[in-house]
Amino acid sequence: MKELLEKINAELEKFITDADLQVEKGNKAAGTRARKSTLELSKLFKNFRKISVEEAKK
Repeated sequence: MKELLEKINAELEKFITDADLQVEKGNKAAGTRARKSTLELSKLFKNFRKISVEEAKK
């Protein structure tokens, strides 16, 4: 679970950096990377929810 949280934090940092670059400087490549990060975050959040529910049942 701790490893998953570390992955989520790292991906979230990447997203924030790229999203800021897109908004502030109009960097199109950063926008593409930010959108890719959102897909990865979505997968990680679903996995977190699955693990969290399993842990709650114990």
